[in-house]
Amino acid sequence: MDALEIPTLETERLRLRSFRKSDIEDYAALNADPEVVRYLSGSEPWDRGRSWRHMAFLMGHWQLGGTGMWAVEHRETGTFIGAVGFAAPEGWPGFELAWTLARRWWGYGYATEGARKALAYAFNALEKERVISLIHPENRPSIRVAERIGETLAGRINHLGREMLCYGLDREIYLTEVAPVGGLNSGRRMSEIAIPRRVR
Repeated sequence: MDALEIPTLETERLRLRSFRKSDIEDYAALNADPEVVRYLSGSEPWDRGRSWRHMAFLMGHWQLGGTGMWAVEHRETGTFIGAVGFAAPEGWPGFELAWTLARRWWGYGYATEGARKALAYAFNALEKERVISLIHPENRPSIRVAERIGETLAGRINHLGREMLCYGLDREIYLTEVAPVGGLNSGRRMSEIAIPRRVR
């Protein structure tokens, strides 16, 4: 299988880049925080082995699906902040945009900033027709992020045995209503961002 060249995206304060082996300690610490995983995956903190396996899944998702999650780092310091990007494994209810940040970075608008950039990439570079976000009904901070980037509540679904809110946004609405009022939140035109390509 040819390797996929994963694009790097930048915002004013963030860099969205591919995960690398050196991220495992930071990623394990992220998932070991009970407040971070409170509304995710059964709410139990993860041990290092589970984080390792999940990071392997995130990296493999790009190779099998052509898209996936980015590691998010602070542009000025290079510090690992969390993850933003897409999940759409086989059997998923749609093309999902998700975000998870380390607790010390909550409250600075980084989740919204990174999600906006990823959303622009989904609609402009990947030309997706619809993007969804699956959010636990009690996760108010993530609900606020979804609303800030233009997603609206489409309903409730049972996902992997749990009730989740399904927020979503269609490409037409994004292009006509969200992007014109700052939804892109980028310093570069989308035409300047390369679509992922396979490299030998």
